Amino acid sequence: MKAGNLFDALPRDAAEEQVSTLLQEAGFVLERIVSTGQASPPGFWCDQERAEWVLLLRGSAGLEIEGETAPRTLRPGDWVHIPAHARHRVAWTDPSQPTVWLALHHA
Repeated sequence: MKAGNLFDALPRDAAEEQVSTLLQEAGFVLERIVSTGQASPPGFWCDQERAEWVLLLRGSAGLEIEGETAPRTLRPGDWVHIPAHARHRVAWTDPSQPTVWLALHHA
């Protein structure tokens, strides 16, 4: 059995996002991601082999999806399902507080 709290040990000012695998089973990976003002590098787009369902738990972020005219602003409770190979990037995350994401990567 495993247990924990998603808000334990949140960094306040980290140079890079912190990604922690919470659970990994056949067919999926569940991660906690903590951003402290990070964004995708200019011109970089994620193009993942697996679909990703992401839930923003704390903080705020801008998520760009290729083909959409403006970034989506995500606030606590907002979620997005990103199909495999749908190009996307993080435009910004809140620099004043940790932004906590829950990401489920699945087939």
